[in-house]
Amino acid sequence: MGPLQGVKVVDMTTVLMGPYATQMLGDYGADVIKIESLDGDVTRQIGPTRHSGMGPVFLNANRSKRSICLDLKKDAGREAVLRLIANADVLVYNVRPQAMQRLRLGYDDVAAINPRLIYAGVFGFGQDGPYAAKAAYDDLIQGGSALAALMARGGDGTPRYVPNALVDRIVGLAAVGAILASLVHRDRTGVGTRVDIPMFETMAGFVLGDHLGGLTYEPPLDQGGYARHLARDPRPYKTSDGYICVIVYNDKQWDNFLTAIARDDLRSDPRFATFAGRMANIDDVYAELARIIAERSTADWIKLLDDADVPALPMHDLVSILGDPHLSATNFFPVVDHPSEGKIRSMRAAATWSTTPVETTRLAPQLGEQSEEILREAGFSREEIAALVRDGVTNATTPEKE
Repeated sequence: MGPLQGVKVVDMTTVLMGPYATQMLGDYGADVIKIESLDGDVTRQIGPTRHSGMGPVFLNANRSKRSICLDLKKDAGREAVLRLIANADVLVYNVRPQAMQRLRLGYDDVAAINPRLIYAGVFGFGQDGPYAAKAAYDDLIQGGSALAALMARGGDGTPRYVPNALVDRIVGLAAVGAILASLVHRDRTGVGTRVDIPMFETMAGFVLGDHLGGLTYEPPLDQGGYARHLARDPRPYKTSDGYICVIVYNDKQWDNFLTAIARDDLRSDPRFATFAGRMANIDDVYAELARIIAERSTADWIKLLDDADVPALPMHDLVSILGDPHLSATNFFPVVDHPSEGKIRSMRAAATWSTTPVETTRLAPQLGEQSEEILREAGFSREEIAALVRDGVTNATTPEKE
């Protein structure tokens, strides 16, 4: 199932950035083996739960994986990981590289036993600068990449973080692309590689792609910033009975919009007549749109704007999005039976392929649910597994017989 069928991924990641990336690889068909400590990924404890260790953040970032518990600080745990790595295609980790070195699981250590391995690190900072050994979290990188300052410029002057683990998910997506590119290179050359995906550099490029502006030039033409994003009113518009999200952007959309609302007077206004004029007077444009949209209901606007081919969507909250007619029609939120949690709402992989199905066949595992299975596949005998259990290296159930 899926385009990555046959690819084996050893997942040594926790929290969100790495698990989000490896979940995507698993959704696409890879066999993802999640290595957890005996205490488990901390996200198991986040949010309301039916059973301890199976919180919603974990459930929604760790489907399409198998879980094995190993204490990597013990020699036997490290040796078990090396046996898993020996025939893997990809290793993904998201601790600082210095921590992998202390575990004696650095790139040179693992490449010596599997030179075809893609060794992918997803961590805070590139390793050739002064921040190399610093810890990093989503909030810190939002601030460091100028995102929090941009929130202040476009708002009430107070720097704020986006209420979403935006950095973790964007860098996780970047990691998926880097890993897949590395697999293509490996398949062409037969040689594995180390690939680093740093959060800070990834987000600096992501944010400044929009906002470098006049700072692109030397000497600078302005202090940077994309005016449309930083205008006073780039927000959902209030209607007579709620809110709606509308973008009237290019000349054709403006022509259609003005025709639909019978506002020919704005066609001759230089602030509205051309794309350049609208960008130069973006605050006036948004203010006028806000006044116009307040005059009708959300339902009236959705019909009028759809008929006029002007981009618009209702503004959802966390509950109403579950009933969105498009997401319902595409079965984006299937309710599935989890082996331990009962009925849960899942989310489909968004990408689809014409030649291979991508269907979730494995829901998020309980802690160490497949420890024995994975060890057996790696060639561990009954006696070896029993020794690992006895020594507190794993939580596997010892098989009764070979």
